Amino acid sequence: MTDIIKKLEVSCDASDEELKSLIDSESCDTALYEAADRVRRANYGTDVYMRGLIEFTSYCKNDCFYCGLRRSNRSAVRYRLEKSDILGCARAGYGLGFRTFVLQGGEDMHYTDDMICDIVSALKAEFPECAVTLSIGEKSRESYQSYYDAGADRYLLRHETADNAHYSKLHPDTLSAENRKRCLYDLKEIGYQVGAGFMVGSPYQTVNELIADLRFMQKLEPDMIGIGPFIPHRDTPFRDMPAGTLGLTLRMLAITRLMFPYALIPATTALGTISPDGRERGLRAGANVIMPNLSPADVRKYYELYNNKICSGDEAAESVLIMGRRIKDCGYTPVSARGDVRRGGGEPPLAPRGVS
Repeated sequence: MTDIIKKLEVSCDASDEELKSLIDSESCDTALYEAADRVRRANYGTDVYMRGLIEFTSYCKNDCFYCGLRRSNRSAVRYRLEKSDILGCARAGYGLGFRTFVLQGGEDMHYTDDMICDIVSALKAEFPECAVTLSIGEKSRESYQSYYDAGADRYLLRHETADNAHYSKLHPDTLSAENRKRCLYDLKEIGYQVGAGFMVGSPYQTVNELIADLRFMQKLEPDMIGIGPFIPHRDTPFRDMPAGTLGLTLRMLAITRLMFPYALIPATTALGTISPDGRERGLRAGANVIMPNLSPADVRKYYELYNNKICSGDEAAESVLIMGRRIKDCGYTPVSARGDVRRGGGEPPLAPRGVS
């Protein structure tokens, strides 16, 4: 196993058989995490980028079998933030030092392309040095282009699983892995910094599907990679399915760091939900992004993708102070700068759009 880890650290690749043996083994976790930490430090030092997350709508037109926001969940409490609310969240975040805002929501058709463009334009006008990231699902190429033209810098769209058959077991017939991948390639071609990613331990998942996720990302070369454990929600068809484990999720995170040394990889809220120190362990396994929640405290608890989501009641300022302290306790440095992706082993980050 140590030879495979060394191979990954040097060449950023391994055979399917080697990856399978590493994924299946717990015996070399410590060596794997140490290698991943060396690689993240070589590319990003000890910096951990803090993103301000604004969950602006809990409505969604889709009916994904694993998600608490699914259309068929009649127990979900729905809300939408107005443009003024979103700008207010961003102002609070800016005052706390954030220079990246992540606008995330279900696929809510209430927000037309013109409305999204207006929100993005307003954010860029008021905070021109800040990055605006969108995470609002599958759209047409024309829609993605309009958001980019309005000033959006990044787009997060986890592919969830790259295997077509597995994808169909997690989603209704109205959604397809092919279209999800089409969206990701459209986003890259337009010029976004693009985030993909997958669930670990999702229902019916095998090691082969995890390897397929890694191979797909080798083709896509995303700038950001989000990896989190599957956690069931009580009001979905998967309510009784077992959650993904912390150990396997950390192992996949570390392998991803070794294969994609340049990537921005978050220590997700889901990691912190399945284990009190899950996010800290994620940082030690190669993650370098944390996303405290800037959404209004009175609606935060309603953005419930899965059971027992943490931090639903924390005020933004309190969350930032707590997370900053916990990051430092891990031996890293909390950074509120834009934190654009670095390609090429420690090179300076890409210049913001329009800046030479």
